[in-house]
Amino acid sequence: MLKIALPKGRLGEQVFTRFAQAGFPCHQLLDPGRRLIFEDDTHRVQFFWVKPADVAVYVERGAADLGVLGKDLLLEERPQVYELLDLKLGRCRLVVAGPQGFTGEGIHTLRVATKFRRIARDHFAAQGRDIDLIPLNGSIELAPVVGLSDVILDIVETGATLRENKLTVLETVCPVTARLIANKTSFQFENAAIGELCALLDGPIQEETI
Repeated sequence: MLKIALPKGRLGEQVFTRFAQAGFPCHQLLDPGRRLIFEDDTHRVQFFWVKPADVAVYVERGAADLGVLGKDLLLEERPQVYELLDLKLGRCRLVVAGPQGFTGEGIHTLRVATKFRRIARDHFAAQGRDIDLIPLNGSIELAPVVGLSDVILDIVETGATLRENKLTVLETVCPVTARLIANKTSFQFENAAIGELCALLDGPIQEETI
């Protein structure tokens, strides 16, 4: 039985729809109550809900054979897993944003607030830019508004929160979508089953799942 870790929340619901379209309709997932583990004996698949940031841990350590998480977390955490498939769900972007009209001219060390510390370091190092990294885990948009940082590096979907705080996108770091990942040992020993699942998931995407 393939064990699959799904992210809780809206992305998880989109992923469930994708699996259902591919022929794995474990409808118990839609009304979980306090349950976290759900089995589809017909298709020999077991699903369980975990926090998005924990998906890679479950997969890397073998508690799950497969998992789904955003490309942002793959780039930030760099787990020892195989990235198998872009599910093209949960579309958003990692961006650098700052106050409207901000250019950064005359600033030697740029103050960057973010929870994506590794991505920020790599991104600005590639530009040869010195940064003062300010680690935050929530309300990132507040940092430049109150003068804590010059810019932020964060996930943006519609940009509405940025606009409400008079911030604007200065540059796009990378697009982000949900990815199917596999434990390396599971991929070796369950290759046929995983390959079949990937082929089914890689079919046409219906509009409501995007």
